[in-house]
Amino acid sequence: MKLIIRLFIILVTTGVLVQPVAQRQMESLDRGLVAVSTGGGKVFLSWRLMGNDPDDIAFNIYRGTTKVNQSPVTGATNLVDNSGSTSAKYSIRPIIDGIERQAEKEVPVWGSNCLTINLQRPSNIYAPNDINVSDLDGDGEYELVVKYEPNNTKDNSQSGTVDKVYLHAYKLDGTCMWKIDLGINIRGGAHYTQHQVFDYDGDGFAEVACKTAPGTKDGTGSFLKLGPAANDNDNADYRNGSGYILSGPEYLTVFDGRTGKELATVNYQPQRGAVTKAEWGDDYGNRVDRFNSTTAWLDGKRPSMIFQRGYYYRLTCAAWDWRDGKLTQRWFIDSRKTSGYGSMNDQGNHSIMAADADGDGKDEIFFGSSALNDDGKIFWVNGNGHGDANHIGDMDPSRPGLELWLVREGATANSYGAYMADAKTGNLIWGNRVSSDTDVGRGLAADIDGSKQGYEAWSSSIGGTYDAKGNRISSNAGSINFRVYWDGDLQDELLDNNKIDKWNGNGTSNLVTLNGNSCNGTKATPNLSADILGDWREEVILHDGAAKLYLYTTTITTTHRLYTLMHDPTYRCGIASEQSSYNQPPHLGFFLGAGVDKAPKPDIHLTGYEPTVRAKNRSLQKSAFTPPAQDRNVLANQVFTIPGSTTGTTSLAVYDLSGKLIKTATVSKRTIALRELNIAEGIFIVRVHSQKRLHP
Repeated sequence: MKLIIRLFIILVTTGVLVQPVAQRQMESLDRGLVAVSTGGGKVFLSWRLMGNDPDDIAFNIYRGTTKVNQSPVTGATNLVDNSGSTSAKYSIRPIIDGIERQAEKEVPVWGSNCLTINLQRPSNIYAPNDINVSDLDGDGEYELVVKYEPNNTKDNSQSGTVDKVYLHAYKLDGTCMWKIDLGINIRGGAHYTQHQVFDYDGDGFAEVACKTAPGTKDGTGSFLKLGPAANDNDNADYRNGSGYILSGPEYLTVFDGRTGKELATVNYQPQRGAVTKAEWGDDYGNRVDRFNSTTAWLDGKRPSMIFQRGYYYRLTCAAWDWRDGKLTQRWFIDSRKTSGYGSMNDQGNHSIMAADADGDGKDEIFFGSSALNDDGKIFWVNGNGHGDANHIGDMDPSRPGLELWLVREGATANSYGAYMADAKTGNLIWGNRVSSDTDVGRGLAADIDGSKQGYEAWSSSIGGTYDAKGNRISSNAGSINFRVYWDGDLQDELLDNNKIDKWNGNGTSNLVTLNGNSCNGTKATPNLSADILGDWREEVILHDGAAKLYLYTTTITTTHRLYTLMHDPTYRCGIASEQSSYNQPPHLGFFLGAGVDKAPKPDIHLTGYEPTVRAKNRSLQKSAFTPPAQDRNVLANQVFTIPGSTTGTTSLAVYDLSGKLIKTATVSKRTIALRELNIAEGIFIVRVHSQKRLHP
C-alpha cells in the first residue's frame, strides 16, 4: 500500500502558498547523475533538471565528501571536474530556498561515454530490437524493456514461419528483472508487437502492456490466466501453412513492471474476425496485423494506452485506462464499422503520434492523414492517404500551434510526396510535388540550421533541404532517419545508423561514429534514442547483434539550462511512440531554437507526492502554525506508525516539498522515530511502500 503523510517536523516558512494541482501526471525521476572520464584526470558530470523544479534551484556536486564546484551551479546542469578521479564516486545535492538538501546515491565514473549493458538473450538467433523505457521499480531510474526479434522475422507482406518474440526488462547495470515469452501465436516483425511502458495508475511503478495470445508466459513463467485467457489452450498452434496467424484468441495484457506478472488480460479490440478483402483489404494476413501504439494524456491528467490496428484499408483504434487495478476501455473507433468514421479509411501511416494540438491540455492522436480528438471523435481527415513517416512539433514558430511533416507512400504524379500541415486542422501549409507516381519512403523534419527560424524539412522524393516556409535553402540534404540533441547548441543533429552528423549550412559533417548496430534494416534506427540520463541532451542505444547494448551519452558541455525533455508531454509521447512500426524520432512540443528561456514550464505533477508548496518569501523562521490534529502526535513525539501489514519489510521514501527524493529507508517494524531517518528540519512528504501492491 501507499500513503502520503505530511510530516510537519518544523514549519520553517511564513505565509505559504499552495499551488493548484498540476495537470499531467509524470514520472518522478532521480537526478540521473552521470560521471564520465574524458582523460587527463577530467570527469564530465551531467544531471537532470526537473520540469517542476523551482526556477532558482541550484546544485552542489561532491566527489566523495569534497565539493567540486566553488559556488552553487545555477546555470546548465553539467560541469567538468578538472581534478577528477576514475575511482571516485560523485553525488549531487540540490539547493532550494538557500538550503542544501541531502544527496542522492553516489555514482561511479564511466571509463568512456559508452555504458555496455550485458543482456540475457533467449538464444543465438536473437538480437535486441526496439526498446521502451520507464521507471519499473520506483527507484527514480529508467529501466529498459527490450523486444527481442528472431533472425527469421518477417514483414507482414512476407510468408514464412517465425520464431517467438520476447520482452525482457533490464536495469542499466544489466540486471534482468523479468522475461516475458510472447509464445508461438505472436508473430515476429516490425508491425506486430508494439509495447507500451508507463506508470498508468500513478503508484510510482510503471506497467507494461502489449498484444498477447494463448501460449504467452508472463514474467513469473506462468501462462496467462486472467479474463479470457483463463480457459484457453496454451498448447494450441494457430500458425497456418504460410506462417501467418489468422485464427485463435487475441488479447491485450497489462504486466507488473517490477515482476512481469500478469495483472489483467482482456480481448484485443478489435478481434481480427474474418480475414477477407471485404473486412481488411486482403485475405492473406498483411493488413489485418498492422499495429501501432502510444501513450497519451486524453483527460489531460492521467496517461492512457493507445492501441491501433490497421491503417491501409481499415483503421481501428482503442484507448485503455489502467486505474485501481482494472483495465477499462475509454473509447474505440473502427473506420469501417463505426458510423461517421468512414473518411478515415486508408488514412493512417506506419507510425502513430500524440500531442495537444488544440491547446486544451488534452492530447490528440495522429495517424498520418487523419487524427482523433481526445474523446475519440474525428479531429480532422485531410484525405492524403497512407504514408510512412510522421513528425510533429513546433516546426514554424511564426505560426500558432504545432505542425506536421508527413510523407506519402502512394504519392501520384504531380501530387505532394511530402508536405507540412497544420496539426490542428490537417490543412496543407506547403509541400513538395512529385513528377511521377512515387513511394516516398522517408522524410525528416528537424531544426538543423540555427540561421533559419524553425525546422528544416526534406524527404527521399525531392532533392534538397527546405526551411519552415517551404523555401529551398540547399540542394543538399542530410540523412533521413533520426534526429538527436548531442552537442551543446540548441539545434538538432542527425542520427543515421551509428553516425551522428552536424549540418554545416550546405551539407553535413560527421561529429561522431558510435560502436554498435542500428535496427530495422534500411530504416537504420537506434534501439532507442531518448533523454535517459544527465541533462537535456539525448542518449543513443545501439546493439552488438547479439547480447550487448551500448548506451552512449554526450560529454560535450553546454551553457543552456533546460529541464529533462521527458517532462515535456509531446516529447514523452514521442518516446512512447518511437518503438512503433517504422520508428520515428521524438520532437518537443515547443521550438527550442528560440532559446531555453522561451521553453514553457510544463503543467505537470510527479507521481508519488502532492503539488509543490512554496514560500511567498525567502526568509526562513519558525512559524506559529498549528498542524492538523492528525499530525500533532507526530510533531510532539517525533514518532509515527507505519500503516499496513505487521510482517515483512517496508520501504520509506522521504521527499521535500519540491517533490525531490532526499532519503530512502527500509524498516521492519510498525513505528519509527523521525530521528532514525537522520533528516534535517523542514516539511516533508513520506511515501510508505509495503510488500502489498500500492494503492492511492
